[in-house]
Amino acid sequence: MSILVPSKTPALITPGRQALDSALHQLDQAAEHLGLDHGLRTVLATPRRSLTVSVPVRREDGRLDVVQGFRVQHNVSRGPAKGGIRFHPGTDIHEVTALAMWMTWKCALVGIPYGGAKGGVAVDPTGLTTRELERMTRRYVNEILPLIGPEKDIPAPDVGTDEQTMAWIMDTYSVSAGYSVPGVVTGKPMTLGGSLGRSGATARGVQIATLSALGRSPEGVTVAVQGFGKVGALTAQYLADAGCKVVAVSDITGAVYASGGLDIAGLRTRAAETGGVHGYRHADALPLDDLLELDVDVLIPAALEGAITEANAPRIRARLIVEGANGPTTPEADEILNAGGATIVPDILANAGGVIVSYLEWVQNMQAYSWSSGEVELKLRDLMESAFSEVKSMAAARGLTLRQAAHVIGVGRVAEAHQMRGLYP
Repeated sequence: MSILVPSKTPALITPGRQALDSALHQLDQAAEHLGLDHGLRTVLATPRRSLTVSVPVRREDGRLDVVQGFRVQHNVSRGPAKGGIRFHPGTDIHEVTALAMWMTWKCALVGIPYGGAKGGVAVDPTGLTTRELERMTRRYVNEILPLIGPEKDIPAPDVGTDEQTMAWIMDTYSVSAGYSVPGVVTGKPMTLGGSLGRSGATARGVQIATLSALGRSPEGVTVAVQGFGKVGALTAQYLADAGCKVVAVSDITGAVYASGGLDIAGLRTRAAETGGVHGYRHADALPLDDLLELDVDVLIPAALEGAITEANAPRIRARLIVEGANGPTTPEADEILNAGGATIVPDILANAGGVIVSYLEWVQNMQAYSWSSGEVELKLRDLMESAFSEVKSMAAARGLTLRQAAHVIGVGRVAEAHQMRGLYP
């Protein structure tokens, strides 16, 4: 079955396949608005390179396991490929392809000179010791080594990976090159060339997008955040700091609710100590599925893709939904929410803060220079607010949703770059 044709067989529709179907649907809508011909649509729907690798992992007890790894470069018409690496048991080639495609449009939308890529290993990192995780990471990098490089494809952290993962990747690549190459990855520790402001960049971008979309004072605005991980927890903190009242959050362990607002700083400390929000004594327990349906002003899905579907969309009461995760809303749910009058700030705009500061980190690495945290945040804010303003203006002018407008801008810029470059014989 072609990955470029939406699946109609229920048994084959995995979460990754569903994400890819959503990405292809969004591309098709944008192509219609842009009037792109069939050939160009096919080029934009087709990954430039897709690699599937076998990654052997030596376990501490001597056993040898083999897991699958992936790296997809979707499009490089506007610059080197850029995209995170995730370690998650549900990762597959379809999910990685969808995420790479979204990254292409995201980079074009916010005006940074990258194409989109994504990588992943189908593994649960919590089931590995630190030494097993390092060995697996280094072997995976060795398998995708021909594709990556500071001027070819620059990985970054994603679900299940972090600064330490990036340090191992940088070192593995540098050993192969024979010299230190900090620009091969972003999201690194500061001591290895990381950037100030990178760790909270995605969440800061979500906060900027949320406040821009509100169009009014954040004081007293009620917020629910699905996903209390690297993005969701800091997003909740930044919005609380701005004056919003974050009343509910959830993670894999459960969900908690407090009508008067949660102590986000205290909850973050507690979650770091215990591994999750479940059992937090200063809030009421809440069924996981109920969080999405709370009567709040703002809902932020910041977990994994496919959280909002046609099954739960009719019960969602938030009037503003800001997508902290990639692909959290299916096309069917999108139609239901739009028909009900909800405003959705799409993922390729709302969570672009991470790739923006990744770009700034890469620029600093390539120039052997560094900026202060204030300078980084100023550049991040300028790019986010500029992109939001452009999307909002196009949506109003053409009668589009914010998602449609964002994709028209992003896809249009990539299509223009491809046409200007031409096709090498």
